[in-house]
Parts: sequence; C-alpha cells; structure tokens
Amino acid sequence: MNTPAPAKVQPGLNVPFFWPVQLASSMAEQGMALLARNVKFADEELRLHDGSIKPRLATTHSVRLKLRTLDLCDYSVPGAKGIPTLVNAPYAGHTSMIADYHEGQSLMQTLKNNDVGPLFLTDWHSATPDMKDLEVDQYLGDFLACIDDLGGHVNLVGLCQGGWMAAMLAARFPDKIASLVLAGSPIDTHAGNGPLVKMVKESPMSFYADLVASGGGLMLGKYMLAGWKNMHPEQHYVQDQIDLYEHIDDPVWLSKTEAFDRWYENPLDLPGRWYLQVIDQLFKRNLLAKGKYVALGRTLKLKDITCPLYLLAGERDDITGHEQVFAAEDLCGTPKDKIQKRMVPGGHVGLFMGGRTLKETWPEIAAWIVKQTG
Repeated sequence: MNTPAPAKVQPGLNVPFFWPVQLASSMAEQGMALLARNVKFADEELRLHDGSIKPRLATTHSVRLKLRTLDLCDYSVPGAKGIPTLVNAPYAGHTSMIADYHEGQSLMQTLKNNDVGPLFLTDWHSATPDMKDLEVDQYLGDFLACIDDLGGHVNLVGLCQGGWMAAMLAARFPDKIASLVLAGSPIDTHAGNGPLVKMVKESPMSFYADLVASGGGLMLGKYMLAGWKNMHPEQHYVQDQIDLYEHIDDPVWLSKTEAFDRWYENPLDLPGRWYLQVIDQLFKRNLLAKGKYVALGRTLKLKDITCPLYLLAGERDDITGHEQVFAAEDLCGTPKDKIQKRMVPGGHVGLFMGGRTLKETWPEIAAWIVKQTG
C-alpha cells in the first residue's frame, strides 16, 4: 500500500508584511518561469489600478476655450468650412476620453475622417471643492458660451448624459441648433425597466445626500466607480483579473486594456449640488420629459426642438435603455421625416468607443450630419 506523501505544511503567516513571502515561496515551487509571469501580472495589475495611468485624449487637437467647467477642444482640419459640429461628452463621472479613446478607435477621428467640417469636443473638468455648489445652470451657461464662440449655430452630438444637456440647450435655444444627434441619451428617464431605472427609483434621496456629504460636498468619482462595477461584480472583480493573467504576454491586448483603464479607472468628481439636482429633477421626477424642467430662467419644452434628429441606442444597454433614447421621437417637435433612428448591437460604452459601431454606424451619422447641413 502506497503511503501518500504528507502535505507540506504552510506556516500561518498572519502578519500582512509576510504574505508576499509566502506567495513567492508557493510560486517558486511551480518554477521560475511561472514566478516571472506572476510577478509581471502583479506589476501590470498594480499599474492598471493604482492611478498611475492617467486619461488622455488620443488625437492631436488644440484648446479653443478654457472655462471653469470645461475645455473646448478643436479637432478641425485646417481650413474646414461649414456649420461647426460640437460633440458634448457625458459629464457623468468619466472623462471625455470616451469620445477620443484610442488611435484608430475614436469617435472624433471617425467624424473627422468622414468629412464633418469644423469639429469640437467638450472636455469636462473634475470638480474641485470650490465647485461643490455649482448647479446645472452653470454648466449649461458654459456650454452655451462654447456654442456662441463657434458662431451661435452648430450641429450638436450628445453622448450619454451629454445628450440631455444637448437637448436642454436645443429646447432653450432652438435657433442655435442645426441638427441634433442623441446617442445613448436618457431623454425619458422613466421609460423601460433597466437596472439603473430601478436603482434610482428605489433609493431615497437621503442616500445620495449622504454620499455627497461624505465627499465634502462633492460626489466623488470613486463612489460612482464602485457603483458601476457592482452592477457586474463578476466581470470587474474576477473576470478582468483572469483575462489580464491570460493575456499578460500579449502587448496588443495590454495596450488596449491600458487604454480602457486609463479612461475607466480615473473617474471625475462632480459638484454635489449639481449631482443631487440631476438625480432628483431628471431621474427621479423626470421633469425634462414632462415639460416641467426650468433651465436658464425658462421652462423647457422638448416640442420646441424641430431640427433634424438622429437617435442611436444599444440593444443591450443597461445604463440607458433604448426606450429612454427613442422616446425623443414623440417628445420632440421634429417632423417624423426628419428623424432617423438606429439600434445597434452591444451595450452602452460600445455606442461611443466600440470598434464595430465606429466602423459601421458613426460614418453613417457623419454623412447624415453633412447632408442635413450641407
């Protein structure tokens, strides 16, 4: 009868200082090659999540305006003519890198390469403590200043939360907007039954107020990031690490992963007063869709929007369901023959930075913009 070899007894290292020692010992038993791979994995994992990889816009541009809340970035080709197109990135906790993500995978590059003329992007700033009491009106005011600086008549492209802001200005100043694109934008925030709709409805305002208070008057980006990750915990806390380990020797995969984490893992802080106003008036009470939202001194009526309208939604978008986007078709005053709708495969983020959507859908949108205003 064979006697099984006794299992090696591992010391009980209860002091955290010594945990890496035990880990190294275990890995060394599996061979130095595996040890090196695991060290490389640990190093890359730390780089991705320790804040050392900072967000940056992928494409060369200049800054036309520097305002308190944003930079207005100019992506225009030299000598570009025609009505300016202004892309309004979402101010929802992540940087405007969502619109200019990676070389060869950038919404701004796609629009630029498909003959959209003068081209600009809002690059929203992370809120500082002195900005904690800013409201939506202050952001609309700076957004309006950008439009006026561009001549007062633009094509607007609203991405995600940047869409409701674009719709507000289009309703408040309809003569300033030549055409409007709403991509993954929550216009009727009570439409559909997505997870975000349920979360907002079920959570009391005191919950959000407490988060703002704990952030010293700001809604801290790290709180929002934790909430987004917890919508898909297996993906963010388990599968991401498995994927990284399996691709640790693939430089192309690592480059794309670093680009994503450069954007995803570096959230912006938001003014607490602005955040509570948006949660209460837009998401809980749905005042914009109901025609009761007051902005810049006037009650907004979406029926005042009569310009050509393009609506883009994702089939599996769990942030902004297609019902919330397509509701604009009936809420806005644009004639039906001036409205274009498109549903594409994929989720929310893929609408703006997914390779397939950038290749197949955004060139179509670029052509639509040129056609409407050519």
